[in-house]
Amino acid sequence: MRRGPGGGAKLSLRLRLLLAAIGIVVVSLALSGVLTGVLLAKLEFSNAQEQLARSALSYRLPILRSECTTLLANGNCPPARRVGLAQFQDNLRQDVPDFNLRGDRLIVLGKATRANSTPRVVFDSDGTLPVGEALGVGSPANRISGDFVAERTVNIGGTPYLVATAQLTGINNAGYVVVARPRQTVADKATSDLLPLVLQAAGAALLLALVVSPLISRALTRPLSELQSAAEDIARGNYSRRVALTGKDEMGVVGQAFNRMAEAVERTRTQQRDFLANVSHELKTPLTSLIGFSEALMDGSLNSPTEKERAVTILHEEAQRVLRMSQELLDLARVEAGQLTLDSQPVDLAAQLEQEIELVRPRARARGLKLDLRLPSALPPVQADPERLHQILENLLDNAVKYAPERSEVIIWAAAEDSRVETMVRNQVGAHPPDPERMFERFYRADPSRSSAAPGAGLGLAISRHLATAQHGALAAKLDSNHLVVRLEMPTANGSNSLPLAGREGRGF
Repeated sequence: MRRGPGGGAKLSLRLRLLLAAIGIVVVSLALSGVLTGVLLAKLEFSNAQEQLARSALSYRLPILRSECTTLLANGNCPPARRVGLAQFQDNLRQDVPDFNLRGDRLIVLGKATRANSTPRVVFDSDGTLPVGEALGVGSPANRISGDFVAERTVNIGGTPYLVATAQLTGINNAGYVVVARPRQTVADKATSDLLPLVLQAAGAALLLALVVSPLISRALTRPLSELQSAAEDIARGNYSRRVALTGKDEMGVVGQAFNRMAEAVERTRTQQRDFLANVSHELKTPLTSLIGFSEALMDGSLNSPTEKERAVTILHEEAQRVLRMSQELLDLARVEAGQLTLDSQPVDLAAQLEQEIELVRPRARARGLKLDLRLPSALPPVQADPERLHQILENLLDNAVKYAPERSEVIIWAAAEDSRVETMVRNQVGAHPPDPERMFERFYRADPSRSSAAPGAGLGLAISRHLATAQHGALAAKLDSNHLVVRLEMPTANGSNSLPLAGREGRGF
């Protein structure tokens, strides 16, 4: 068998499966053999008992002939023709070879009397039972061929016998005929009949196991081999590899789980490549500006103070842009790795919203935007890290001010429900509406043509969603009638009272 990575494991597994299949066959054969043996033994004992009963019935007439010198035509023996006990016993001894006992034992018992309720031995074909010894064999109760026969096991001379007893009529010297067969003889016969059958079944089962077990092991190991090959392909970088195990059994469940894992790995690798490409693209523009204007300053091509001042301003802005992107990438890496430290405390969300709107109001006015903050008269504080909550709200408002059409309206409102507080930012969308399902991805832009023109690197919303999740909140978006609605949900501070905010409802900016 081929041995490669995991080849030894495959060989060992197939051998284990083969041995397990053979072991199952052996155990099954042993159990079936025991059960079959018990059943056959019972059947053999039942057949032997019936044979003895029929023999006992058939021996009644020969025994009657042994007592009668001449039988009448009707089978009766007149008293004048009956012989004495000694002659009766001698006649039986002479007639025993004609009985064709075939290993059985013929015992003739006398009649039961009130003085001797247990019949006593009159004749024993083995000659070991003394005449006159009591022998309890039971009263005939089972009907065989219209006559009653007693069937039971009797211990004769220390040896268990199967016996059948039939009553004798018309005989003075005897009352019962008993035919006995040693139980061991019956058991030996059952074993001798069973052994060839068991050996034949064992041979057939072993042959079947040797033929079927490799097929079963191959059927079980083929999916494992496919999984191993697919795993090795993925390890080599072929992330599109999938396995064709789609059944509802255990292997099918494992195969489907493997395919889901492969899809997740492929998606992660694709995102990683896109992330690196986007980072490179976003850094290329500011670095090009930094290099170009720094070289112009060094080689003296900028002569006038105005040109030099403009170059220094651009250098400063581009350096700030690179620094901001680096900080955002660092924050994103920390929050995704769960290494961001949060100082959670009750925060006045209404006051925080007012502060954030004051910060973005100059930019909103420059684009002719109207900011409208709508708050209820009372709003409970939220449980959050103030600095990180500021970062989330800043990103949401900055995104709305940046991409809302000029001279449109941006509405911000908040509402409390149960133990959660929702903050929503609603603004119109332009010719390139964003995809609500993708706008929280890293470097996503609804209008790729504005990638270099618009400030920022497209990381703010991705960071904001991670920050909201880290603080047991949620951040989502949807398009509603040509308007984008971004909803931030945060938990309220436990055990705190609502803060009165009278007069803020409907306040415009």
